Amino acid sequence: MEITTELKHNIREAMLKGKENFSGTHSAYAKSLGIDFLDYYLIRKGEIEKVTSPSTWFSAGRKLQVSAYDHLWKTARTEVYTQLEDNFHFCQQHQVSMILVDDCGIGKTYCAKIIISQMKNAFYIDASQSQSKIRLIRQLAVALGCDTTGKYYEILENVKYAINILENPFICIDEAGDLEYTAYLELKGIINATESNSAWYMIGADGLRSKITKGINNHKVGFAEIFSRFSDDFVTLVPRNPEQRKEFYVKLFGDVAFVNIADKRQINKIVKSCMVKIDSPYKTTRGQDGRIRSLRYLKTIIKVRG
Repeated sequence: MEITTELKHNIREAMLKGKENFSGTHSAYAKSLGIDFLDYYLIRKGEIEKVTSPSTWFSAGRKLQVSAYDHLWKTARTEVYTQLEDNFHFCQQHQVSMILVDDCGIGKTYCAKIIISQMKNAFYIDASQSQSKIRLIRQLAVALGCDTTGKYYEILENVKYAINILENPFICIDEAGDLEYTAYLELKGIINATESNSAWYMIGADGLRSKITKGINNHKVGFAEIFSRFSDDFVTLVPRNPEQRKEFYVKLFGDVAFVNIADKRQINKIVKSCMVKIDSPYKTTRGQDGRIRSLRYLKTIIKVRG
């Protein structure tokens, strides 16, 4: 795959900006992007032609979330965005950890990636791509700029060490419900070894809540300890009261539609098309209005009309 000069420039700019939020060494930062240190040095100096391979550019661009089409979809500062931002900064500042369990399709992942990219020493881990303990540790090692070659135990210990030498590191594990049981146990060990110097944030849907609750109720080793280290509570953003949920989604859809639709007269109509009456996952009596379409549906509608 060919990488255009414009995209290389964008990746270089993102790389320089990303280093400002990474207090580790330049060598570690280059490793986190999968770039040879000499190539990294040349790119920093402004040389982008005939430096490293297209696949390395592509990989670095993916890790830095650089896209040639970002301008097509604009980010709204929704309530989800604002609350996640507040949660992330609170956790990092006070070195505490939280678990967010909430509806699918409200922009948790989208917002988390953007917020983390603007924070210092903050790292995003996608557990759906790292369900096993080995893949989880490797993804952590890559994000932190650790060497991923050698024995598993050495990589694990290097991950712990890297977290402990960084200033107030914050690690967000998205899709945390996808982690295998042994990965939870390994995660508990890492948190134990870095508890006084790190903040963690798990994100998931009802499956994550169910997995942790079931593990605790069945006295399965590790789950009670994990829950305790994440403040003994589940954070939620979407109200459970049916009317409040409806108001939340109307505002969510409206905020996102407003920044992405040129013809503002269409906003109310589009928002109404997303407000489908489906039984609420928190329903207690028959006849309540409940679960509503997601932001993915809204995005599809806007693109079709676009």
